[in-house]
Amino acid sequence: MARGRVKIDSSVAHSARVWDYWLGGRDNYASDREAGEQIRQVLPDVVEAARVDRAFLIRAVRHLVDEAGIRQFLDIGTGLPTANNTHEVAQAAAPESRIVYVDNDPIVLAHARALLVGSPLGATDYIDADAHDPETILRVAAETLDFSRPVGIMMLGVVQFIMDDDAAQAIVKRLVDAAPSGSHLAVAHPISGVSAPLEEAVRLWNQTGSAPQALRTPAQIAAFFDGLELLEPGVVPCPQWRPDPAATDLDVAPWRVCAVGRKP
Repeated sequence: MARGRVKIDSSVAHSARVWDYWLGGRDNYASDREAGEQIRQVLPDVVEAARVDRAFLIRAVRHLVDEAGIRQFLDIGTGLPTANNTHEVAQAAAPESRIVYVDNDPIVLAHARALLVGSPLGATDYIDADAHDPETILRVAAETLDFSRPVGIMMLGVVQFIMDDDAAQAIVKRLVDAAPSGSHLAVAHPISGVSAPLEEAVRLWNQTGSAPQALRTPAQIAAFFDGLELLEPGVVPCPQWRPDPAATDLDVAPWRVCAVGRKP
């Protein structure tokens, strides 16, 4: 069930709508397009980063369904619906899969109905909630997901919006702690210290965007997987996580890394 609370503010750029703009979508406002173009001017490969991030999601979900037997997903920071959403990928392989999406943008809420069209054998739900509030996420998600069975926790492009390092660690840990053995965590996150254009793009975003974001080192991102079994190849640029054999984009956006870990 979709739940809404917040009025749309079209005057301030929102990450989900800017991401939609970069991917060629239409669910964005002038403020989003202006911010998106400003960032693209200093970080030209940001559009490619959006594409390889989605490709990583597809590969990760397929792995979790086909190899790990996961049939439940908690996708936090889902953004606006595009092709190959988590429920589409999961339910194509296992129609009984159950997916809960979490985001806090009113435009995403307005499109929740599209997200909720899934396999009749499975279930999809949408929670209007903030990543800073894991207790609400877990409480409402439990209406759709069975937390006594393994869950795939997808946090792609959302952890960087939890600015405080200790809070980010605590929130990710709380979510993982709520899931049983056999559950998996997937994270995608931009990293510091490798791209001056990225540093400038984040500085620009933090001046005008609806929510600031932080860069972190690969070691800090690996720390989100403390206590988990980090799957090969570890923390790597998104195109390099178990790429398809014919992939030709392995060097795209090296500043955006990802990883998947399994809870023992």
